[in-house]
Amino acid sequence: MILAVASGKGGTGKTTVAVNLAACLPEPVRLLDCDVEEPNCHIFLKPEIHSSERFTLPFPTVDDNRCNGCGECSRICEYNAIVSLKSKPLVFPELCHGCGGCVEVCPEKAITESRREIGTIRSGTWRHVAFVEGLLDVGQTLSPPLIRAVKQHVGTGGITVIDCPPGTSCPVIAAVHKSDYVVLVSESSPFGLHDLALAVDTMRKLDLNFGVVINRAGPMDHRVADYCRKERIPILMEIPDERKAAEAYSRGLLLIESVPGFRKLFENLYRRILSESRRNPGSMQGDRRDVEGIA
Repeated sequence: MILAVASGKGGTGKTTVAVNLAACLPEPVRLLDCDVEEPNCHIFLKPEIHSSERFTLPFPTVDDNRCNGCGECSRICEYNAIVSLKSKPLVFPELCHGCGGCVEVCPEKAITESRREIGTIRSGTWRHVAFVEGLLDVGQTLSPPLIRAVKQHVGTGGITVIDCPPGTSCPVIAAVHKSDYVVLVSESSPFGLHDLALAVDTMRKLDLNFGVVINRAGPMDHRVADYCRKERIPILMEIPDERKAAEAYSRGLLLIESVPGFRKLFENLYRRILSESRRNPGSMQGDRRDVEGIA
């Protein structure tokens, strides 16, 4: 089972939910940190890292002696990573998504692929958790390819928890793609409600099964809960707004080991996810749109 933990905005507690959910499960689990622009699951798990490898993307290299300036490479590129001039094509490696289309359409076979490094993938373990994270290099902009590389560690069988990037843009689409269930984490505030609605709309367009966790829930603001009830979205868990939880988080500690009662909260969350996924399995079993290409 693949569980993706996402949110419409940053700072809602998405990573907190992901790491504590993975840590509380009694069986072996994989935790993939796909928030590659700012991965921080390792702060809370403190895993023992066993391997680290650089991730590369292909980009076109043009042989000026063979190029006839036909412009086919420029016409096929949707991202303007290669622009045909009167003399020769001009390549912008940072815009290239590595699709290889320019190589295929070049009639003179003047284009080959070189590779450039854009990030790092680290793997390790923490107790029963197999941990993998991606870290995008500073200055790089193409996070979806690195996210997909991290997701290659999903494996078969067992449980995988994916900590997704915040928001609703291409990195999030790449992270939640082919998930069995998505946990949307929201805070009980006007900003939280606004961005939760965007995330809900995204999940529905992707035909993914999902529910909501309300973080820092208090007695004063019920707008997120009211919205979920109106939209018939299951509220999987409400995390109380407790000072001890904030203090544990600020020290990089797991809530399930630092705050009384929180282990039971997250164990109940997993049972609720299983119950909801069995109750509404349509999006898990039906044909899903192939969204890899847009990211």
